[in-house]
Amino acid sequence: MNTTLNSTLPQPQTQAASAPERFGLYTGIHKALRSFMSDTLCRIGRLDVDDADEMIATLAQLETLLTLCTRHIEHENDFVHSAIEARLPDGATRTAADHLEHFASIVALGDEAAALAAARLDERPVLALRLYRHLALFVAENFQHMHIEETVNAAALWAHYSDAELHAIHARLLATLAPQEHLLVARWMVPASNPGERAGMLGAMKMQTPPEAFLGVLRHVSPHLDASGWAKLARAVGVPQVPGGPGPVPLS
Repeated sequence: MNTTLNSTLPQPQTQAASAPERFGLYTGIHKALRSFMSDTLCRIGRLDVDDADEMIATLAQLETLLTLCTRHIEHENDFVHSAIEARLPDGATRTAADHLEHFASIVALGDEAAALAAARLDERPVLALRLYRHLALFVAENFQHMHIEETVNAAALWAHYSDAELHAIHARLLATLAPQEHLLVARWMVPASNPGERAGMLGAMKMQTPPEAFLGVLRHVSPHLDASGWAKLARAVGVPQVPGGPGPVPLS
């Protein structure tokens, strides 16, 4: 597992910050991953190792996170890195090397979680603390890595691709996701996004998705929004609210 963090972050975002807004392949999914990683890390940190049900639920969430991280790396390798390399040879070398380390870290974390699940009661506190610390390092490394992708890699994409081309890459990537992966990503991405991003995301989905499937996504994500967030989203996508609380009802 990579435990070395570079304390000096590059600053390529200065030029991008003053440029017109461009389509960001990384923004939404990275918000989802940051939220999912942070929530899981906190759950591992406060884990009651004497509570069997809590152990099962918490380690299951960790397993789901690690699986999603693996899939995310694969998606970036197959669609984003390949796009960068196609027009800027060696342009994704740094983050490609990070991905190899992340794969190894995911395996190591999975092994530690399995060891904790199988451990005797008296062994669990030490193993849980070890898992928490190593997961924290993984999260920290990923946060830094995502910053590089959102600045250096994004700048490379913007320099060599139009927004129409980037939307096409994104569409091809999304087409490879199974329905359950779509729902998992939506569960974390929608609450982690700001109201404008939510409205754009769900508004596009409403136009492209059968009504029942669209309502299914809303029902899936609405419990994870507060009342204000749900009210803003409901107004934006034209869905009435259930009186007394958040939650979508069928479209009229």
